[in-house]
Amino acid sequence: MTFEDLDLIEPICKALVQEGYTTPTPIQSEAIPIVSQGYDLLGCAQTGTGKTAAFSIPIIQRLYLQKKKGYKRGIKALILTPTRELAIQSAEEINHLAQYLPIHALPIYGGQEIGRQIRSLKDGVQVIIGTPGRVMDHMRRKTVKMDQIHTVVLDEADEMLNMGFLEDMETILSALPEERQTLMFSATMPQAIQRIAANFQKDPQIVRVVKK
Repeated sequence: MTFEDLDLIEPICKALVQEGYTTPTPIQSEAIPIVSQGYDLLGCAQTGTGKTAAFSIPIIQRLYLQKKKGYKRGIKALILTPTRELAIQSAEEINHLAQYLPIHALPIYGGQEIGRQIRSLKDGVQVIIGTPGRVMDHMRRKTVKMDQIHTVVLDEADEMLNMGFLEDMETILSALPEERQTLMFSATMPQAIQRIAANFQKDPQIVRVVKK
């Protein structure tokens, strides 16, 4: 399978070539069609399997197609990650994949001056990648509005669980519109992760990928 087989728009294909992507990894070839069709997804995949691109590519494509039709400014996709390092890394990857499109992703995390993040949010971003505590902080300040978010990703969900973010994750998910797409990626599937999936996903497609 090639990226061309995944029916991607030309600006994304161009960015993939520019960034040195050649053929989709197993998680990408399985997840991209599922996410593109609007299904919820429960992906069992470790770091290093290419999962960031697996959820980012269909999110970018959906944003572009919506933007062509015209939509209100605002945050459309939220990605929760356990660490600021992963938030920064994921935002960079998304921005590289969207480099030929008017779509921007912003990392928000603790340890960075919140005023700087608020100013960046006001500039207009479509995707935020954040740690649960800092996302909750922005929610309390009303600097992040959830009413237009159509896609949420829980990346490394088991790691967020291990770091004590279960309550924050549930609070954030409960604040999102009911009509949304919920994607979860986790290296392991403990009962708490299965419970979140049961409570917050609708008939998720399940993809399991073992890192070779």
